[in-house]
Amino acid sequence: MKKNTAIYYMIISVIAFAVMNAVVKYLNAFNVYQIVFFRAIGTLAFTLPLIIKYKIPILGTNKKLLILRAVLGVISLTCFFQTLNYLSVGTAVSLRYTSPIFAAIFALIFLKEKVKPVQWFLFVIAFLGVLIIKGFGLDVDSIGLLFALFSAVFLGLIFVVIRKIGNTENPLVIINYFMVMAFVFGGVMSINNWIHPNTTEWILLLSLGVFGYVGQLYMTKAFQSNETNAIVPLKYLEIIFTIIIGATWFGEVYDLWTLLGILFILLGLIYNIYLKIKRT
Repeated sequence: MKKNTAIYYMIISVIAFAVMNAVVKYLNAFNVYQIVFFRAIGTLAFTLPLIIKYKIPILGTNKKLLILRAVLGVISLTCFFQTLNYLSVGTAVSLRYTSPIFAAIFALIFLKEKVKPVQWFLFVIAFLGVLIIKGFGLDVDSIGLLFALFSAVFLGLIFVVIRKIGNTENPLVIINYFMVMAFVFGGVMSINNWIHPNTTEWILLLSLGVFGYVGQLYMTKAFQSNETNAIVPLKYLEIIFTIIIGATWFGEVYDLWTLLGILFILLGLIYNIYLKIKRT
């Protein structure tokens, strides 16, 4: 795959995820469980037909790990969508991107992977960004901050579980487990709080899964290239796109302290990626 093609794929991916986050923010009249439910429906409309078409064993082989990944995914997704009810969309996405810090900690504990001192230093810089946002940023809700960090923690655990699964499972099976779990959980939890969408809301709710699937698909295509060093940092463009969408669509205001905190998060995590790539 050409380098430019991989870059275009990643840009498509981050735009899709940024738009999905914005749609969730717009649909804040709906409870978070109903949002999770519709996020699952839209993606299952793609994954199930593909699994059937290519005759992929739908239950996979590592059922316990697949179920664990699905449960962790639903918790992380639910917490993140809940975050959007309390924080600006750009701040919420930035805080969720601290997940590599927790992934490194869990990898150290469960996978016995070593983390160099310079990486810990960069993680401290990134987490300092979180403290700047909370300590000095305007209108940063503590509940929203906790939901964002919980989402990041469980996302960090997901990275470790996926490492354990390795290449033994088809990616469609992994996604399908996640979405089926989200479908069941979101559906059951929203029964007593169901809000009947109008025509526009139906379209937006169903689009969540479409944007999520497109984002996942093109991110995977980008990572299949041999240009990892050029591709991985581009994932963090999602933060930039989301801030722009938040400011233009929702009139969100990001004060200098909040932007400084986001900058610290970006610097710490992107430079850490650079060091890891440099070693390989």
